[in-house]
Amino acid sequence: MNKTVLLQRAKAVLEIEARGITSIIDRLDDNFTRAIELLHGCRGKVVVTGMGKSGLIGRKISATLASTGTPSFFLHSGDAVHGDIGMVMKGDVILAVSNSGDTDEILKLLPHFKRHEFKLIVMTGKPDSTLAQAGDVVLDVGVAEEACPLGLAPTASTTAALAMGDALAVVLLEKKGFKEEDFAIRHPGGILGRKLLLLVEDLMHRGDQVPLVSQDTPMKEALFEITSKRLGVTGVVDSQGRFVGIITDGDLRRALERHRDIFNLKARDLMTRDPKTIPAAKLAAEAVAVMEQYAITSLFVLHNGTRRPLGVIHLHDLVKSGLV
Repeated sequence: MNKTVLLQRAKAVLEIEARGITSIIDRLDDNFTRAIELLHGCRGKVVVTGMGKSGLIGRKISATLASTGTPSFFLHSGDAVHGDIGMVMKGDVILAVSNSGDTDEILKLLPHFKRHEFKLIVMTGKPDSTLAQAGDVVLDVGVAEEACPLGLAPTASTTAALAMGDALAVVLLEKKGFKEEDFAIRHPGGILGRKLLLLVEDLMHRGDQVPLVSQDTPMKEALFEITSKRLGVTGVVDSQGRFVGIITDGDLRRALERHRDIFNLKARDLMTRDPKTIPAAKLAAEAVAVMEQYAITSLFVLHNGTRRPLGVIHLHDLVKSGLV
């Protein structure tokens, strides 16, 4: 097969799979809305079960449901018939995925489902199959052909089932009013999770790490404070410990252009008064936005009532956290 033939074949596969997904759109009916109602009304967990490639698709559907506000777990049908069925509890809803609708391991579970009155949603390519006849709701995900030239390896059929699973999850999350914040809680390790969960107080420097001098501190000592704390900045406080200003590396460079000897000056002479600050309870992502807006690299964190410095957050901290 030359390069042209390879590309043609690849395009043909994608076209077959695309047709498989498109074909199930026209078959969406009241069964889909009833499936959504069953899932929305579930008081336990959505238990997704399947075998082989359908099982792999079921595992992904379960993971998508769980991450979008619907508690779910995947139950391997083969393990279920050997004891794992005990994981299914009252109030759970079953979603069985089987292209043939005659998967032996799933059919063996039907008496248990019926005995305990579990609601059963069936996702299958054969709406007249044994499994479909046992279901409370049947979602037809049948396709006209597989992309596999032998017609053996599940390809378009698994793609269609996966797409139907995504449709269930997305419609369900919208019905539940699932928000970005809810998604972030379930994805604390992801970028969105960090943006919506990390607070300024989680990243800020505290205690002795915070560079601070008084208004009357000689600039020689202020320079030492900036250098020793390695943040390129120091905060300035008054005699009551209230935050009144800031001195940055940039302030020092500009001062050297205006003054012959800055060491004859005190912190009050060079500080920038009323600089931008941020509350500890703000999202770290908001600190990024403020720094970008005002082209600054540090924000001091103040106590709301006393204006005493609680900490300082630097752009480097935000970069390390993955927010920038």
